[in-house]
Amino acid sequence: MKAIAARQFLPVTDPGCLVEIEADMPVPGPLDLLVRVHAVAVNPVDTKIRASLGTTPLDPPRILGWDAAGTVEATGTEVTGFAKGDEVFYAGDLTRPGCNAEFQAVDSRLVALKPKSWSFEEAAAIPLVGLTAWELLFERMGVDPDGKDRGKSLLVINGAGGVGSALIPLARMAGLTVVATASRTETRSWCDMLGAHHVINHREPLRPQAEALGITAFPYIANLFNTELYWETTADLIAPMGALGLIVEPREKLHLGDPLKAKSVRIAWEFMAARAMFQTPDMHRQGEVLAEIAALCDTGAFPKIHTRVFDSLTPANLCEAHTAMETGTAHGKWVLQVNAEKLRN
Repeated sequence: MKAIAARQFLPVTDPGCLVEIEADMPVPGPLDLLVRVHAVAVNPVDTKIRASLGTTPLDPPRILGWDAAGTVEATGTEVTGFAKGDEVFYAGDLTRPGCNAEFQAVDSRLVALKPKSWSFEEAAAIPLVGLTAWELLFERMGVDPDGKDRGKSLLVINGAGGVGSALIPLARMAGLTVVATASRTETRSWCDMLGAHHVINHREPLRPQAEALGITAFPYIANLFNTELYWETTADLIAPMGALGLIVEPREKLHLGDPLKAKSVRIAWEFMAARAMFQTPDMHRQGEVLAEIAALCDTGAFPKIHTRVFDSLTPANLCEAHTAMETGTAHGKWVLQVNAEKLRN
């Protein structure tokens, strides 16, 4: 099969950064689905894994990509709940070959039927950020999805990013008052469209802007951008007994004591890939969460969050998407169609 892969770490400006290869057809294991991929989305984790590959050429090259929608071609001997021809979506497993290919083998426990009323391109934008937002908000930070925390305020730093695009509508559904940060006209408008009650500028001090809204402390803060850059700000703004949700590993050492200790703050780390990476007993929960999100999509309760769709999966298109992830210039999710006839340089 044809795939787009990285032989080693090279900057996106290098023509060899991502290349087309002929890869072996995946062989599904007992719990796997073999999926014909129809659409993929790009996330910052793609660029981070590419950056970790080193300068020594890999054999075989690394196939990246952890957001896909497609059709089941075959099922493993122990798979239940799926059949050939099912239309599915999933984020997959970072320890296995990714979805930037014609076919992918993926653990069935991580998969759900895609929203029936959505296209493959629309569905491919959801899994990784949808799972990250759901797990962070409801499982790590402890927000009640059924509205018991209604009226409490949530600060979302980087509301227009991929995870923010999923987190804002989920928080709205849980009844929270959502304050998102964004700095550009288009990103502020995007946060408004997603349902944020208020949008403030993360390039300016946050406390005066929050106080202008009548908020002196947030029971919940989700920092989806740079952990250390906003460490002192979030420690100041978090309410006593509050929850601080994080998804970006810091590059520097952080002070974990007061005021966070004095406030008895919960520091909640979220890494969507953890369940698959460590084969946790509740690994199947990711498929269940995706099924719940798919139901919300079909009822119109969850918005479509893709903002750009490329008509083919090519090295050039994928490099352009990686550039946007590395520079932080995209908002929402970028998606690429996968078509065997167009999988060409």
